[in-house]
Amino acid sequence: MSATELSCRELVELASDYVERRLPLAERTRFEMHLCYCAPCRVYLDQIRATIATAGRLTEDDLPAGSRETLLAAFREWKKTP
Repeated sequence: MSATELSCRELVELASDYVERRLPLAERTRFEMHLCYCAPCRVYLDQIRATIATAGRLTEDDLPAGSRETLLAAFREWKKTP
């Protein structure tokens, strides 16, 4: 791998910025070049996009009874952890 090529690990770290169109042109080009030859990273990116699309359609009413309180409690505990 050359110094300009993106590793799979780097791609994963940049995926959110790529999907949200926040990568500078040079980084976006490296990202897209990696996708040209790496099928697993293309699958990963497709999964990220599908997750975003699905999550965007969910509402609070879609949660099973009691889930809201369970999730809120989990997040409260998570924020307490240093």
